[in-house]
Parts: sequence; structure tokens; C-alpha cells
Amino acid sequence: MLIDQDIRFAIAPMMDWTDRHCRYFHRLLSRRARLYTEMLTTGAVIHGDRARLLGFDPFEQPVALQLGGAEPATLAKAASIVETFGYAEVNLNVGCPSDRVQNGAFGACLMREPALVGDCVKAMKDAVALPVTVKCRIGVDDQDPERALFALAESCVANGADALFIHARKAWLKGLSPKENRNAPPLDYALVHRLKRALPDVPIAINGGLTSMSQIEEQLQCVDGVMIGRAAYHDPALLLAVDPQLFGAPAPAADLFDAVDAFLHYVERELAKGERLAAMTRHLLGLFAGMPGARSFRRRLTLEAVKPGAGVETLLRAVDDVRAATARRAELAETH
Repeated sequence: MLIDQDIRFAIAPMMDWTDRHCRYFHRLLSRRARLYTEMLTTGAVIHGDRARLLGFDPFEQPVALQLGGAEPATLAKAASIVETFGYAEVNLNVGCPSDRVQNGAFGACLMREPALVGDCVKAMKDAVALPVTVKCRIGVDDQDPERALFALAESCVANGADALFIHARKAWLKGLSPKENRNAPPLDYALVHRLKRALPDVPIAINGGLTSMSQIEEQLQCVDGVMIGRAAYHDPALLLAVDPQLFGAPAPAADLFDAVDAFLHYVERELAKGERLAAMTRHLLGLFAGMPGARSFRRRLTLEAVKPGAGVETLLRAVDDVRAATARRAELAETH
């Protein structure tokens, strides 16, 4: 079973965002954060280009792969494949509300079928030695969240789930888009706290709406872990505080400039393999949010990194814009 500290801080799986380039950069900001892939369906894992879809750099570890599916036997087969690639964990998606998962009757739809989710967990547990975890909502549509969440959690735990990651809001499958589902239903942290009190021996992490270290530390008084999503992506500077404040370990980078300098070696290596610069730099657009020169940084990367043949010098120029603007502000502060 995952020990509590393993899930103390995690970065959520986010479609189109947490690809291997994003994860590599996040690892430069925190050595202790648990990283997650984008969700992959069982069909993609079993029948797709595995090297492209499942490949990752060992530097990303600990990294977990999130699976989407609803058939126990198929999930077991996919989990076995995931295990051969060396992932640290396999996570079952029981929370995504997109049309894609609704059409496939998995993701958040599974909140209505706790017994089936339990069967899925058991099948994966029987197939792999990896920790098997579940990420869920507190309910869908007109479900009573208290009953829905507790029923799902109890079924997962009874079938061997190693940890639960709970997005503390309902998903509305009818009437709200996936984007609206990230904000519209109200958060209910207290419900997740009650579940933790009811299941004291089960590692439980909370997800949803957390954007600062003070909020994260407050939640850790009630649950074993915190999972953040958009805040980590749009304001990566937050991650520099994770290791010192949550794990008592030094941050791997002195500051954001130091982290970018370390990322340059990865960018050069990937460019040499034929990767496009924009595929990597798109994950950096929020990097210097609120700092002098941030707008110029975003504009340069947005316009220039997409050009054919764009190389590492484009990223260097964008960072230099921020360095120069920061220096100018410091000079002005000294003269006043």
C-alpha cells in the first residue's frame, strides 16, 4: 500500500497538459511531487503506439499512469502493460465528465456503479504488483454526495485500492461542459474530511480549487495528501515551495530561472530527436506570472516557438526578456 507521504502532494492528470514534457519540467521544480500522466484509455494502451503513448523519462519518477475504462478484464490487461513500462502506480479515472468518457460509459459515469468500480480495482490488483489507486468525484448529477462517495470509497477499499484521490465536487454530466464542471458545482471539502475520519487507515488525498501553499497545508491537517491541477500548470512557481514546506527537503532549483536553465538540456536533447520547440515551451507560458517581462515572455514563445526550425535560442531570448525587465524594476526601486 502507498504510505501516506507518497500522496502528500501530487499534480493531477490533465488532458492535453500533463504530457512527458510538462512532467519533466515539473520534476525540475519538485523532486517529491507525485506526477500523473494524461488519462489513457484501455484501448489506447492495448492497441495503440505504446512507445509513444506510455514512454517517459526515468527522471520523472515517481510518475503514475491514469487509465480510463470500465471493463475489469480489459483494465487488468492494460494495467499489466503499464507495469512493464516501469510506472510507480496505476490510477483509475472515476471523475472525468467529458463527452468522450460519457460515450464510453467510464470516468465520472462510474460514480453510479460502485460495485463495478470495485470489480475493476480487484481485477487490476490481481494483475499487477503496482499500487492501484482511484481518482473520483463526490457524486454525479442528482446523487446524494454523502451516499455516493461513501459507497464508492467502501467498494474500492474492500477490493484493495491503495489510495483515493477525491475531487471534492460533483460532476454534472447533463447541462454542464467539462470546463464548467471544474468550477460550477460547489466544493465540499468537509465531506472528504468526514470520509477520512470514517476510513482512518486509507490514504486519502483531496483535489479541487486549491491554489496556495497555505490552503494546501490547511487541508493536510485533515487528509493525507493534496492533489492540485490548474494551479500547478498556470503558476509553476508554486511547486518550488513544495519540497521545503511539505517534505523538509531543499527545492531542486534556486528559482525559476535556475529551473529553466536546467530544462534547456532536455529541450536540446528533444529537439535533436525531432521534437518541436512549441511542444515543450507551451507548458512554460505561465512560468513567470506576475513578474516583470512575463507578457513579453509569453508573446515571444507563442509567436516564435511555433515557427519551423525554432530552437533553444528562442527560449533563451524569451527568458532574457524577463531577466532584463526584472533588472530594470530593481534599478528603479533603488533610485526611489
